Amino acid sequence: MQLGEIERVRLGEFPTPLQELINLREALGGPRIFIKRDDMTGFGTGGNKLRKLEYALAEALREGATSIITSGAIQSNHAQLTTAAANRMGLKTYLILKGEEPEIPTGNLFLDKLLGAEEIRYVQVPSQSGKEEFEMLLQQKVEILKDELKARGEVPFYIPNGCRALHGALGYAGCVLEIVSQLREHNLAPDYIITACGTGGTQTGLILGSYLYTNGEAKVIGISVSEEKGKLVGRISGNLEEALKFLRLDLEIPSGAVRVYDDYIGEAYGVPTSEMREAVRLMAGSEGIILDPVYTGKAMSGLIDLVRNGFFSQDDVIVFIHTGGIGGLFAAEQIASLHN
Repeated sequence: MQLGEIERVRLGEFPTPLQELINLREALGGPRIFIKRDDMTGFGTGGNKLRKLEYALAEALREGATSIITSGAIQSNHAQLTTAAANRMGLKTYLILKGEEPEIPTGNLFLDKLLGAEEIRYVQVPSQSGKEEFEMLLQQKVEILKDELKARGEVPFYIPNGCRALHGALGYAGCVLEIVSQLREHNLAPDYIITACGTGGTQTGLILGSYLYTNGEAKVIGISVSEEKGKLVGRISGNLEEALKFLRLDLEIPSGAVRVYDDYIGEAYGVPTSEMREAVRLMAGSEGIILDPVYTGKAMSGLIDLVRNGFFSQDDVIVFIHTGGIGGLFAAEQIASLHN
């Protein structure tokens, strides 16, 4: 099955721009670096989730949904962009967010409210609970909300945080085709594609796209922002198997194609690092491009470190995926961190 055959709703402004970072290259003394501007997808503050939502919302409409339920952290880029996209489709959005409701909403939470999310519920996480316990608690909250909405005559459709991995695979395989076509205009081809890695859906799609459109020659590197690489490698490998089965492709992707670095997380997900601050300031000061502190800031700190340590050759062509999320830059805690 070809990607073009799969049903999706057309929401984003694609292809997104591909820009060369000439000043950053001069500052680092490294290879040619391009940035894929998926922060300019056309909804909310932009971001990588829109490529995935085009497939998720197509599925929701096929099932006759009247409302969307989704989840994430207080400063979830996904929740904000889902609300914006659902607005275009005439669907109500209900958000279940991890954390305590702040007195004054800032960043993405402010945007959720501005976009008119129908209702926002907050889930308090017991301090001793792990990720699995939280996921169980979250699913319970989702099922309760589903039942309430059905009782009101709604047809709710649940989109998990970051969308299903399959939707990420479909959306970002197509992104690689865009990159290849855009670089071809410069008589170039990508040697490396660098992305922030959270749930793993974006990296899954980039790897799939690399094998569909570059015969695996474009090596995809994920910079983890939350989890250790062993878990992410296992998850992404499973995602790739699911995508290949869905597409009925007789394609072998070697295990070594899943490359993840977990050296740039810092203390925890969403907690600023000095390297992230340097990366955000360097990109703003040299290229006039704003990165977010949670995903692209940490991913760029990883790319900068790899360049400085001679990981790439001078002849390599690097493409950095700007996955958006700049709303998070204006969260109160991030403003305080970057101000100091």
